Amino acid sequence: MSPLLESEEHKALRAAVSALGKRYGRAYIATINKENRHPDELWSEAAKLGYLGVNLPEQYGGGGGGITELSIVLEELGTAGCPLLMLIVSPAICGTVITRFGTEAQKQAWLPGLADGTRLMAFGITEPDAGSNSHRLTTTARRDGVDWLLTGRKVFISGVDRADAVLIVGRTEDARTGTLKPCLFIVPTNTPGFEYRQIDMELRAAEKQFELTFDDIRLPADSLVGDENAGLLQLFAGLNPERIMTAAFAIGMAQYALAKAVDYARDRTVWRQPIGAHQAIAHPLAQSHIELELARLMMQKAAYLYDAGDDAAAGEAANMAKYAAGEACVKAVDQAVHTLGGNGLTHEFGLASLITAARVSRIAPVSREMILNYVSHQTLGLPKSY
Repeated sequence: MSPLLESEEHKALRAAVSALGKRYGRAYIATINKENRHPDELWSEAAKLGYLGVNLPEQYGGGGGGITELSIVLEELGTAGCPLLMLIVSPAICGTVITRFGTEAQKQAWLPGLADGTRLMAFGITEPDAGSNSHRLTTTARRDGVDWLLTGRKVFISGVDRADAVLIVGRTEDARTGTLKPCLFIVPTNTPGFEYRQIDMELRAAEKQFELTFDDIRLPADSLVGDENAGLLQLFAGLNPERIMTAAFAIGMAQYALAKAVDYARDRTVWRQPIGAHQAIAHPLAQSHIELELARLMMQKAAYLYDAGDDAAAGEAANMAKYAAGEACVKAVDQAVHTLGGNGLTHEFGLASLITAARVSRIAPVSREMILNYVSHQTLGLPKSY
């Protein structure tokens, strides 16, 4: 199936997820945020319908699809106003890494639970002193007999309070000052010495952000996922889906905001006709629609390439998709709020909170500037300044 055309199965999946999302909607998310709780009802129902594990292998309880299908799930939930951020982290990043590189025992232990929603994994890569430079990761692992001792610190790690384990990205100790050779460990959140602290964020969301600290915590040998010297291959097996899914998250959010603005512009009459009849209102909304469609095409291309096993091409497309979606999302949300004027800042219309959320799509999981660096160096062959 060409990435430019959706199959009938994908159209059916999109329609079914849309129906689920509309039963919950933005009001549901606003309520759980106000009550400081988690979207357990939506998460559980999505799990029962097979949406959480749609990308995971059938033999482990998944749907046998790929990132293409999971991105449809997240996009449609976002379009309905009730996206699930942990879809990016648990099945997309962690589930994919374990599927591709985990042992049979690790797959049996984790994939069924990730697929049916009974288990949740967080992902820990960002560090306070490394920023977007993953080559400066200082979280290190050293052998102690058959065990591993892991020391490090992570920041802005989503959903740790709900997770059964965190997939931690570190490096072997002898690689600390050399070429980055990431190693990945499954670290249960109840591991002695593993500590986490919630970061106070301006953004109100059900999924909280945490700082992790651990000093020589002891992990059994089977905590290591894949090869300790596998280099970037294993890391980008998780990061490329993360970028694709972040694009889906941003596109869904933007579509929700744009739909609200279009409805308002059709009905709101200040003089003799609806404000949507005026080009100053209509054209920016049309432009946002075009930009979102273009971003979706790149996201679909990236997912298609990733699911086809072309990691190199998928990496380029995933970065471009995340960039395009983030830029389009910020612009669409801003224009939607502007279209509603003062009403765009009220709780009734539910758009103002998206201003901050949309801005995150330009920052995380990798900034727009680092994506421009990637394209200028890797795609265009321009020299590095660093």
